[in-house]
Amino acid sequence: MFGKTSWLVPHLKKAELSAAPADHYVTKPEDVACDVCPGRKMKAVKSYLVCLITYCENHLQTHYQLPAFKKHKLMNPSKTLQDNICSRHDEVMKIFCRTDQQCICNLCTMDEHKSHETVPAAAERDEKQKKLQESRQQIQQRIQDQEKDVKLLQQEVEAINVSADKAVEDSEKIFTELIRLLQERSSEVKQQIRSQQETEVSRVKDVQEKLEQEITELKRKDAELEQLSHTEDHTQFLLNYPSLPALRESTHSSSINIRPLRHFEDVTAAVTELKEIVLDVLRDSWPKMELKVTQVDVLLSGIKNKDEFLKYLQEITLDLNTANRNLLLSEGNRKVTFMKQQSYPDHPDRFIVYNQVLSRESLTGRCYWEVEMRGEGIYVAVSYKNISRAGSSMDAILGFNDKSWSLYFDKGCYKFWHDSVETPVPGPVSSRIGVYLDHRAGILSFYSVSETMTLIHRVQTRFTQPLYVGVGLSEGSSAEFIKPKYL
Repeated sequence: MFGKTSWLVPHLKKAELSAAPADHYVTKPEDVACDVCPGRKMKAVKSYLVCLITYCENHLQTHYQLPAFKKHKLMNPSKTLQDNICSRHDEVMKIFCRTDQQCICNLCTMDEHKSHETVPAAAERDEKQKKLQESRQQIQQRIQDQEKDVKLLQQEVEAINVSADKAVEDSEKIFTELIRLLQERSSEVKQQIRSQQETEVSRVKDVQEKLEQEITELKRKDAELEQLSHTEDHTQFLLNYPSLPALRESTHSSSINIRPLRHFEDVTAAVTELKEIVLDVLRDSWPKMELKVTQVDVLLSGIKNKDEFLKYLQEITLDLNTANRNLLLSEGNRKVTFMKQQSYPDHPDRFIVYNQVLSRESLTGRCYWEVEMRGEGIYVAVSYKNISRAGSSMDAILGFNDKSWSLYFDKGCYKFWHDSVETPVPGPVSSRIGVYLDHRAGILSFYSVSETMTLIHRVQTRFTQPLYVGVGLSEGSSAEFIKPKYL
């Protein structure tokens, strides 16, 4: 090998080279030196793998001037060119042995690798390059998916902060109102007590005053009688006696009923009873008011263990009472097919205009299910029960209102619809869709399912009602809820 190219270096060294700037010379450990430069070496810019020679900028131009080398394929400069030489035969290793998974030279194929599977190194590189690109695409897809997860988690942090701030503000308003109401009631009770106190005291003092007047009058009469009783003259006594008025009966003494000192104990008892009622309410209700932050349960799109989904596997059956008359249910109501004019009886839950159907099951926890689609123009959705059924407006279509979330498949691509807003959904197309729902966390994820699972769209929202699985079909299409292939 070296014999074939040894003439090249002297030929290049004879070339006249102009002086180069200082920064063009080898000055750093990572710099690769030119193999052609005599004396002080310049930094290499390219290496030629066949000749195993590394060139600086000046010698590279001289290399190009030689007609035989104008078509040579060059690579970035490398310090490891000698690693491409077979240690046994001193030849460039251009062959790859798939049996031993190593690079070899042509001579190696004639002895110890004679019966092995060998291919040109370039061909093996092309094949592995394709696999490398596939790995890169998978990594880049995972990066995108996890960046989405990061954004979702950031949104969740913001939602938690907003929700906590609002809960604090609302609770402060409510407790302030409760305190104000209690203070008003306390003031009213105090005012009622004082008013009753004033009334009762006034009434008692009025009786007391009248009694005191009677006492004064009685004392005056008693003094007169005493004076008369001391009259010694019998005639005078008898003359004055008839003039004394008869003693009237007291108008108050018999009506006064002095009760024990319990005038306002009933009020105190009523307030005490109110306190106990409030305490009972607080004791019973407080556990319900404990702060419970919704746990974020995000199954990352890069998950490899499909068993994580199977923990939440949900069997889905369709509700015949909701099916449009152009839909035929079969396979135990797990499959729906577009087929016109079914003789279904009238029912208030039935979709009248649009070819849609809802599930029997209501979903409130964590659930996972898969749908096998045939044809196009298919909606795979979740919906509140109170979605419009009879209307002919777009509002009755799955995904075209604020009560439903829908992945639409048509013409080989996906679109996501909610509240009449369309979102294009990139990702690998598959006839099978996996759906993961975490109702409490407000997470709805759609996966393209084949040999692997690829997240194609995720929703982060707040579900306020139980959800029902929904399917919408176009003519010639069908959908079936099936068990995952990997069960």
